[in-house]
Amino acid sequence: MTHSKRHLLFMTLIAWLAMIGFDFLLHAGLLARLYSEPSPFLLPPMTALKLIPIGYLSFLLLSVLLVWLMVRLNLAGWRRGALFGLGLGGLTWGAFVLGLGSISTASLPLLLGWFNGQTLEMVLAGAVVGSGLAGMRLRRLFGIVLIFVGVAVILTILLQSFGVVPTTRIP
Repeated sequence: MTHSKRHLLFMTLIAWLAMIGFDFLLHAGLLARLYSEPSPFLLPPMTALKLIPIGYLSFLLLSVLLVWLMVRLNLAGWRRGALFGLGLGGLTWGAFVLGLGSISTASLPLLLGWFNGQTLEMVLAGAVVGSGLAGMRLRRLFGIVLIFVGVAVILTILLQSFGVVPTTRIP
Protein backbone atom coordinates (compact mmCIF):
# COMPACT_ATOMS: atom_id res chain seq x y z
CA MET A 1 0.00 0.00 0.00
CA THR A 2 1.38 3.40 -0.94
CA HIS A 3 0.85 6.44 1.22
CA SER A 4 1.02 10.09 0.22
CA LYS A 5 3.82 12.28 1.53
CA ARG A 6 1.22 14.25 3.48
CA HIS A 7 -0.09 11.05 5.11
CA LEU A 8 3.44 9.99 6.08
CA LEU A 9 4.25 13.47 7.42
CA PHE A 10 1.11 13.59 9.57
CA MET A 11 1.75 10.04 10.80
CA THR A 12 5.32 11.03 11.72
CA LEU A 13 4.05 14.02 13.69
CA ILE A 14 1.47 11.89 15.51
CA ALA A 15 4.17 9.37 16.48
CA TRP A 16 6.37 12.26 17.63
CA LEU A 17 3.55 13.62 19.78
CA ALA A 18 3.08 10.19 21.39
CA MET A 19 6.80 10.06 22.15
CA ILE A 20 6.73 13.53 23.71
CA GLY A 21 3.76 12.61 25.90
CA PHE A 22 5.42 9.46 27.17
CA ASP A 23 8.74 11.25 27.58
CA PHE A 24 7.11 13.87 29.79
CA LEU A 25 5.69 11.14 32.03
CA LEU A 26 9.00 9.27 32.00
CA HIS A 27 11.31 12.13 32.91
CA ALA A 28 9.08 14.47 34.94
CA GLY A 29 7.45 11.52 36.70
CA LEU A 30 8.93 8.05 36.68
CA LEU A 31 12.63 9.02 36.54
CA ALA A 32 12.36 12.40 38.32
CA ARG A 33 14.09 11.13 41.46
CA LEU A 34 17.20 10.30 39.41
CA TYR A 35 17.42 13.93 38.27
CA SER A 36 17.01 15.43 41.74
CA GLU A 37 20.42 14.27 42.92
CA PRO A 38 23.46 16.40 41.98
CA SER A 39 25.55 14.76 39.28
CA PRO A 40 28.63 15.84 37.33
CA PHE A 41 26.99 14.20 34.31
CA LEU A 42 23.69 16.13 34.33
CA LEU A 43 23.12 19.81 33.68
CA PRO A 44 21.58 21.91 36.45
CA PRO A 45 17.78 21.50 36.40
CA MET A 46 16.98 25.01 35.10
CA THR A 47 19.50 24.70 32.27
CA ALA A 48 18.14 21.28 31.34
CA LEU A 49 14.58 22.66 31.42
CA LYS A 50 15.50 25.34 28.88
CA LEU A 51 17.04 22.74 26.56
CA ILE A 52 14.08 20.32 26.52
CA PRO A 53 13.02 21.42 23.00
CA ILE A 54 16.34 20.17 21.63
CA GLY A 55 15.72 16.76 23.17
CA TYR A 56 12.22 16.69 21.69
CA LEU A 57 13.68 17.46 18.25
CA SER A 58 15.81 14.34 18.63
CA PHE A 59 12.56 12.35 18.94
CA LEU A 60 11.35 13.91 15.70
CA LEU A 61 14.40 12.49 13.97
CA LEU A 62 13.70 9.08 15.50
CA SER A 63 10.07 9.30 14.33
CA VAL A 64 11.25 10.08 10.80
CA LEU A 65 13.63 7.11 10.95
CA LEU A 66 10.89 4.82 12.25
CA VAL A 67 8.40 5.81 9.52
CA TRP A 68 11.04 5.60 6.80
CA LEU A 69 12.15 2.11 7.84
CA MET A 70 8.63 0.77 8.39
CA VAL A 71 7.53 2.00 4.95
CA ARG A 72 10.64 0.50 3.32
CA LEU A 73 10.10 -2.83 5.13
CA ASN A 74 6.36 -2.79 4.41
CA LEU A 75 5.44 -3.19 8.10
CA ALA A 76 1.85 -2.38 9.04
CA GLY A 77 -0.38 -2.99 12.04
CA TRP A 78 0.02 -1.85 15.61
CA ARG A 79 1.51 -5.15 16.77
CA ARG A 80 4.12 -5.37 13.99
CA GLY A 81 4.90 -1.69 14.56
CA ALA A 82 5.29 -2.15 18.31
CA LEU A 83 7.58 -5.15 17.83
CA PHE A 84 9.64 -3.27 15.28
CA GLY A 85 9.81 -0.30 17.68
CA LEU A 86 10.97 -2.67 20.41
CA GLY A 87 13.80 -4.00 18.24
CA LEU A 88 14.83 -0.63 16.85
CA GLY A 89 14.50 1.10 20.22
CA GLY A 90 16.33 -1.63 22.10
CA LEU A 91 19.22 -1.63 19.65
CA THR A 92 19.43 2.15 19.29
CA TRP A 93 19.10 3.03 22.96
CA GLY A 94 21.13 0.00 24.01
CA ALA A 95 24.02 1.20 21.89
CA PHE A 96 23.61 4.77 23.16
CA VAL A 97 23.52 3.70 26.82
CA LEU A 98 26.52 1.39 26.43
CA GLY A 99 28.45 4.24 24.81
CA LEU A 100 27.50 6.68 27.58
CA GLY A 101 28.34 4.10 30.21
CA SER A 102 31.82 3.76 28.78
CA ILE A 103 32.70 7.48 28.65
CA SER A 104 30.59 9.34 31.21
CA THR A 105 29.78 9.58 34.88
CA ALA A 106 26.10 8.70 34.31
CA SER A 107 24.86 6.37 37.04
CA LEU A 108 23.74 2.83 36.26
CA PRO A 109 20.15 3.50 37.45
CA LEU A 110 19.95 6.52 35.13
CA LEU A 111 21.33 4.57 32.17
CA LEU A 112 18.93 1.69 32.80
CA GLY A 113 16.03 4.11 33.19
CA TRP A 114 16.88 5.75 29.89
CA PHE A 115 17.28 2.44 28.12
CA ASN A 116 13.95 1.06 29.34
CA GLY A 117 12.02 4.30 28.98
CA GLN A 118 13.34 5.32 25.59
CA THR A 119 12.86 1.80 24.26
CA LEU A 120 9.22 1.93 25.42
CA GLU A 121 8.88 5.25 23.58
CA MET A 122 9.93 3.53 20.38
CA VAL A 123 7.47 0.70 21.04
CA LEU A 124 4.70 3.27 21.40
CA ALA A 125 5.77 5.18 18.29
CA GLY A 126 6.03 1.92 16.34
CA ALA A 127 2.48 0.99 17.34
CA VAL A 128 1.25 4.42 16.23
CA VAL A 129 3.05 4.25 12.89
CA GLY A 130 1.98 0.65 12.33
CA SER A 131 -1.65 1.62 12.96
CA GLY A 132 -1.39 4.48 10.48
CA LEU A 133 0.25 2.29 7.87
CA ALA A 134 -2.46 -0.35 8.34
CA GLY A 135 -5.12 2.15 7.35
CA MET A 136 -6.40 3.60 10.61
CA ARG A 137 -7.80 7.04 9.92
CA LEU A 138 -5.19 9.53 11.00
CA ARG A 139 -7.75 11.80 12.66
CA ARG A 140 -8.80 8.91 14.87
CA LEU A 141 -5.16 8.01 15.57
CA PHE A 142 -4.43 11.66 16.41
CA GLY A 143 -7.39 11.72 18.81
CA ILE A 144 -6.18 8.57 20.56
CA VAL A 145 -2.68 10.02 20.91
CA LEU A 146 -4.06 13.33 22.23
CA ILE A 147 -5.98 11.43 24.91
CA PHE A 148 -2.83 9.46 25.76
CA VAL A 149 -0.80 12.68 26.07
CA GLY A 150 -3.48 14.21 28.27
CA VAL A 151 -3.47 11.17 30.55
CA ALA A 152 0.35 11.22 30.71
CA VAL A 153 0.36 14.90 31.68
CA ILE A 154 -2.37 14.45 34.30
CA LEU A 155 -0.63 11.40 35.77
CA THR A 156 2.66 13.31 35.96
CA ILE A 157 0.97 16.26 37.68
CA LEU A 158 -0.67 13.90 40.17
CA LEU A 159 2.64 12.17 40.91
CA GLN A 160 4.25 15.54 41.55
CA SER A 161 1.30 17.01 43.48
CA PHE A 162 1.13 14.10 45.90
CA GLY A 163 4.89 14.14 46.44
CA VAL A 164 5.45 10.71 44.94
CA VAL A 165 8.18 12.21 42.75
CA PRO A 166 10.32 15.30 43.36
CA THR A 167 9.71 18.50 41.44
CA THR A 168 12.04 21.22 40.24
CA ARG A 169 11.14 24.64 41.52
CA ILE A 170 11.18 27.38 38.92
CA PRO A 171 12.49 30.63 40.49
